[in-house]
Amino acid sequence: MAGHDSGAQYNFSRIQKYVTSYTMTGRRNCVLATYAGIAMIFLYFKLKPKKQTAAVKEK
Repeated sequence: MAGHDSGAQYNFSRIQKYVTSYTMTGRRNCVLATYAGIAMIFLYFKLKPKKQTAAVKEK
């Protein structure tokens, strides 16, 4: 029952069609969404403006 077409007997709709643990495509999409989320969090903290203190502003 394993293989590329193992999820053919399930009838998914909406988001479950693309993000599911029953098919290889769904598993891949879960992994890609996780990696994208981690990358977005990393970029947010890397690119956000730094706060300046009063001592730095005076110089």
